[in-house]
Amino acid sequence: MSQYPVCPKGPIDMILDTDAYNEIDDQFAISYALHAPEKLHIRALCAAPFFNSHSTGPADGMERSYQEILNLLKLAKREDMIPHTYRGSTEYLPDEKTPVDSDAARKIAEIAKEYTPEKPLYVVPIGAITNVASALLMAPEIADRVVIVWLGGHAFHWPHSREFNLYQDVAAARVVFNSGAPVVQLPCAGVVDHLTTTKYELIHWLRGQNPLCDYLCDHTIEEAESYAKGKPWSRVIWDISTIAWLLNDEGKMMQDRPESSPICQYDDHYSFDPRRGQICYVWQISRDAVFEDLFLRLRGEK
Repeated sequence: MSQYPVCPKGPIDMILDTDAYNEIDDQFAISYALHAPEKLHIRALCAAPFFNSHSTGPADGMERSYQEILNLLKLAKREDMIPHTYRGSTEYLPDEKTPVDSDAARKIAEIAKEYTPEKPLYVVPIGAITNVASALLMAPEIADRVVIVWLGGHAFHWPHSREFNLYQDVAAARVVFNSGAPVVQLPCAGVVDHLTTTKYELIHWLRGQNPLCDYLCDHTIEEAESYAKGKPWSRVIWDISTIAWLLNDEGKMMQDRPESSPICQYDDHYSFDPRRGQICYVWQISRDAVFEDLFLRLRGEK
């Protein structure tokens, strides 16, 4: 395993790999990254597969995500990034040795080859990790040229690891954790689930600020009220945690620690071997600090 990754101090280059149509949290994460240009230079945006009630299968989920990325770029007036947006895998890995070819996987591998262990490329998957695993299988030499910052799995103390991004493609997660690439893991249940917001907070901070803020606010409220049906609700904006980690050089938004790289099992649990290398494991989130940074950036005040 490569050197334990720490939050970068200065500007970095990154690729964001996202199942943007799956929920509303990807849209916030993409927007957050676009509004931190002083530190985050986005080389590419990649569409990841997903399959739930918002798609008819992984291929449809990927295509819907691709179109949603384009929609967000237009709302953010960042059409310059459209040529750097790529379609990803239409299926999950068939096994742990066979990559799934896609424009996204090839582009991740191609861009990563430009970097070094001393100046790595930050690859930020916020969905099933299929595209990233495929890139590593296509070009294993990129493992020490990237830092992978993944929202996936649950906290290690959780009774199971059956989290959406992980269980969709367990083979891909195993490839990544076994690759030797430096990995930052942001666990969902037990850690990132602290990042909740509500209708009235979104209205207060975002509504009326700009078209992108209106879209994020109204889309979140519409989706939440479609299932809450008049009852109280709060919504976890999971994926912003990865961008917050990249911006956490002063340590105000979260805390992390080294942990042995987990072994993701196919029966929804982790195994551990202390002889394995270490990953950076995020164990605590300062909810208010993250949302303050996010809202101020989206409003154009930071």
